[in-house]
Amino acid sequence: MLDRISPLSIPWIVLAASVATLGGAYFFQYALGYAPCHLCLIERMPYYFAIPAALFAGLLSREANLGIGPVVLLALCAAAFAINAGISGYHAGVEYKWWPGPASCTGGGLVSNSLETLQAELQSGMRTPQCDKAPWTLFGISLAGFNFLVSLALLALSSLPVIRFRRDARGLE
Repeated sequence: MLDRISPLSIPWIVLAASVATLGGAYFFQYALGYAPCHLCLIERMPYYFAIPAALFAGLLSREANLGIGPVVLLALCAAAFAINAGISGYHAGVEYKWWPGPASCTGGGLVSNSLETLQAELQSGMRTPQCDKAPWTLFGISLAGFNFLVSLALLALSSLPVIRFRRDARGLE
């Protein structure tokens, strides 16, 4: 079951999915006008790490197998996606009102955190987006919820070479 996806294609799939996910976030921000909240911006950070790590893993891959370098890089990608699943799961829970979010970006939005922020908001006519309000949903799933699902899938995919490497090191089939 673990061998259905070619080991040499995994770094490239992780790279493509990471670029597509980050590109989708930028599309929602710049093309559709959905300003990201503070937690949304934090959720992008693991992708900033995973994109170059997956690229280097793909470039370092050997002809027959990945080798130890790419496996280590993909293990680091898996760790980044595990962290991102936690962050985006937390953010989705805040949006669905399952638990409170950070006080700095939730609540009524009546008071800004600083005078500079208030002045910038008044001049631009825009309010900083709140973390506890999902600006867009599809089938009841917010962007943070979709990011959670994508992060879980990329965690699983990035973990495959590590699992295979450990299996092969033990001599198990």
